[in-house]
Amino acid sequence: MIRARALHFVFKIAERKETMKFYREILGMKVLRHEEFADGCEAACNGPYANRWSKTMIGYGPEDNHFVVELTYNYSISEYKSGNDFRGITISSKEAIDRAKSNGWPVEEENGKFVLQAPGGYKYYIINEPQPEDKDPVQKVTLSSSNLQTTIAYWKDILGMKMIEQEDNRVLMCYDKDQAKLEFIDIGTNVDHAKAYGRIAFSVPLAEQPLIQKKIKENGNKILTDLITLDTPGKASVRVIILADPDDHEICFVDDEGFRKLSVPDYPSEKILDRYIAK
Repeated sequence: MIRARALHFVFKIAERKETMKFYREILGMKVLRHEEFADGCEAACNGPYANRWSKTMIGYGPEDNHFVVELTYNYSISEYKSGNDFRGITISSKEAIDRAKSNGWPVEEENGKFVLQAPGGYKYYIINEPQPEDKDPVQKVTLSSSNLQTTIAYWKDILGMKMIEQEDNRVLMCYDKDQAKLEFIDIGTNVDHAKAYGRIAFSVPLAEQPLIQKKIKENGNKILTDLITLDTPGKASVRVIILADPDDHEICFVDDEGFRKLSVPDYPSEKILDRYIAK
């Protein structure tokens, strides 16, 4: 059994000022840490770009016990075309709706939920309930599937996720009921990732990464980046393995020991981010 912890979802962003306004002033998240890199990531964390880039981790609380968002910004890229791969992130936060309305941010409704769109078109489904103080407001990430049974076979049988709910065209899964869930919706066609494709990340004990690697290879599934150690200037290094599911959704498994050191909140780095935005 894989002992995994849901960590974050990675978005590529083409613009930082309005994007940060959305996450901070509308969703009400806080910058947890911001990091600048001179060259592209060896595990393609910023996409297939060998250029200067930055990473901003933002969420409702520390990464040790909250599912957060990773915003990657490539200095040379001004636009990303979106596909049909990412459906949305669901959050319980009546306060986000109130902030959106008071700030003139568009609020739509879809299937009984309020919808807020971040710059770039990424959707956030907002449940109209008070934001919880004793647990993470982020409930689930929803992605597209071209074949639900194939998706279930991979995530349940290969990666060891537990099924919570299943209907004809959707499945809800998790590693732990107290963590953010992962939902797949069968869209009845091929999943198109275009250029704006993201990545979901989990941590596992260091000793379990080779076991995941072995299982993936034995079953003939995709490894995009084999076990590799990534460095962050001035911070802890982590070992990762990057996979792709049958619909080519990217998955990162990072070692939990290293990641807990890397993800210690660095709140002063928010001022560094603001200086870059102001340029």
